Amino acid sequence: MSETALVIICLLAGLAVGALIVFLVFLARPRAAAPDTAAVEGLAQINARIDAMGSWLHKTQGQLQQTMHERLDAATARTSDHLQQLHARLAVIDSAQKNITDLASQVTTLQQVLGNKQSRGAFGQGQMEAIIKDRLPKDCYEFQATLSNRARPDCCVYLPGAAPLVIDAKFPLEAVTAFREAGTEEEKRLAMARVRQDVAKHIVDIAEKYLIPGETQDMALMFVPSESIYCDLYDSFDDIFQKAYRAKVTIVSPSLLMLAIQVIQQIRRDARMREAADKILAEVGLLVGDVQRLKDRVENLDRHFSHVGKDIEQIVTSAEKILSRGERIQHVEFDGDEEPSADIFPGPGQRKLEAGE
Repeated sequence: MSETALVIICLLAGLAVGALIVFLVFLARPRAAAPDTAAVEGLAQINARIDAMGSWLHKTQGQLQQTMHERLDAATARTSDHLQQLHARLAVIDSAQKNITDLASQVTTLQQVLGNKQSRGAFGQGQMEAIIKDRLPKDCYEFQATLSNRARPDCCVYLPGAAPLVIDAKFPLEAVTAFREAGTEEEKRLAMARVRQDVAKHIVDIAEKYLIPGETQDMALMFVPSESIYCDLYDSFDDIFQKAYRAKVTIVSPSLLMLAIQVIQQIRRDARMREAADKILAEVGLLVGDVQRLKDRVENLDRHFSHVGKDIEQIVTSAEKILSRGERIQHVEFDGDEEPSADIFPGPGQRKLEAGE
């Protein structure tokens, strides 16, 4: 039961009690006749009942008021809680609306950039520069370099021991946009013819300006700053890719340009490895020369040791011969003479004793 229904019930009960009291007062007013004892007693009982009913009604009204206040407080608390939640949700919605507004302004700005030819060229140039700067060292590329024919390509990537690779980022986007937004078959046919004309002219311009024999590579890259546009060209304009291939111009998307940069990185790494290998071979040659000289010197030392050994052998042989002759002289016998004293010609054993052996 709602709070409004309780209030209405309380008001109706109060009106009924008031009407009952008025009716009883009307019945109890004094009359001209002499008062009846039974009537007086009945009136007293009625007054007592009226008092009891008034007390009950007062008590009931107090309980109803307390219950109504409690329910009103609970309803107020719930309403306040709901209002706080609603306020938080409105704040979230307001933040989301602000983000949507900012995104819409950014999309509008991007449309303005892509709608202007110079701004679109700067957009493609910036995207191409970001890809190259992120993956190549500074000494490997140059933006807006000037060639011998005074042409200035968007980027020249320098390869080790070879001519630079030219990259062009000025893709004709108006015709492709018209092709993608064409609603009828006639508009689509005209847009396809315009795409073939504009892209073919741009391919010829790249080939004539940037492919210089002996100065640049015999192949150039035409950068398309959108994967979706590249897919549309690849699906619907195969003849454009064939013409670009014959003109030695390769059409690349951002992902294909990243792949080409990775190939260039590998080429530079291989060149550095070849340079390191040449240095290693030179050092190995010097090392072999040092080892050969060491071998010659060891052989010379070995020959010197051989000569010294032979000299020592000859000295030992001479000493043995001298010793042998001395022993033979010691054993010579003279007739009629006494044996020579051992002190004059000491034998081998005595020589050893004298030598301290």
